[in-house]
Amino acid sequence: MASFAVALTDAYVAVFDAKYRYEFWRPITAIRNGDVDGNPATEIDPSWQPLDATPLHPEYPCAHCILSGAAAALIESYGGLRDLQEISLTSPTTPGITHRWSSLDAFMNEVANARVWAGFHYRSSARVGTAMGGEVGRYVAAHFAQPESDAAHPLR
Repeated sequence: MASFAVALTDAYVAVFDAKYRYEFWRPITAIRNGDVDGNPATEIDPSWQPLDATPLHPEYPCAHCILSGAAAALIESYGGLRDLQEISLTSPTTPGITHRWSSLDAFMNEVANARVWAGFHYRSSARVGTAMGGEVGRYVAAHFAQPESDAAHPLR
């Protein structure tokens, strides 16, 4: 659990550093302002709405995607799902609703698709976020809390 907490915290730092470096507009802004993007082929739709309230920070890259990518990479680094045929999560905000996945890839794909389908992110942002998360998760797995092996600091 400590490795998981470190991976998610590192992923949050990485994603918000990137979001405020690139400051890319979200689909709601792009679609409602298609007439000012410099591309005459873009159509404006001033009444377009995403499925829910759009987060009030820059779009790129996808934060939910980096978190799912980091979690999946960390789980894989510890041997993956092994004999588990399914993973499931129940949200406290939607009692009685349980999501089930047959693989970590299916889990990451659902997270990415949900962010795109909700109208919060572009597909490229979801792909980049998931890939960033994988890198963070693998890095934490390789470097967090490694046992010391030199004679001056014997293992406990």
